[in-house]
Amino acid sequence: MDTLLELLDDGQPLTKRDKAMLELLYATGLRVSELISLRHADLHLTSGYLRTFGKGSKQRIVPVGEVAVEHLVDYMEQVRPILAQHKTVKKEDSGYVFLNRSGNGLTRQGFWKMIKRRAIQAGITKKVTPHTLRHSFATHLVENGADLRVVQTLLGHADITTTQIYTHVSREHIKKIHKQFHPRR
Repeated sequence: MDTLLELLDDGQPLTKRDKAMLELLYATGLRVSELISLRHADLHLTSGYLRTFGKGSKQRIVPVGEVAVEHLVDYMEQVRPILAQHKTVKKEDSGYVFLNRSGNGLTRQGFWKMIKRRAIQAGITKKVTPHTLRHSFATHLVENGADLRVVQTLLGHADITTTQIYTHVSREHIKKIHKQFHPRR
């Protein structure tokens, strides 16, 4: 995650947009469909949260960390107004937070292309998908002691068994730490 997120700092408008999207995905665990469907009214950045509609149109409130807020505000103030002025903007796309270079709402395919391109630029040889950021979000929370029910709520999982995959990852992390630090490895 660090390698991917640190690469994106060249100050270019689309780089700022991409950085804001990646930071937001990693900070919130949103699905890519939730990210691209975000509208201005869904953002409550001064209070540090956003509202999203997940599977089955279920609404959930998700906290947004300071780093992601900082990059999102930068994008909203510096880049989005430029993209929104493009002549091909469709009226129905004008409320979306994330826009493509033509000024239209970003698509899932557009996001997939972007994340693949950014991973290659970062020199990452493993396959990186939008779900990689969601998985990293949940894994890092569990590894750092977050309650599984809280992670379930943040991810919008209806059933705890869907979230339990992250306990396996956590068990592996615990074994690794034990082996590294226990005197009788």
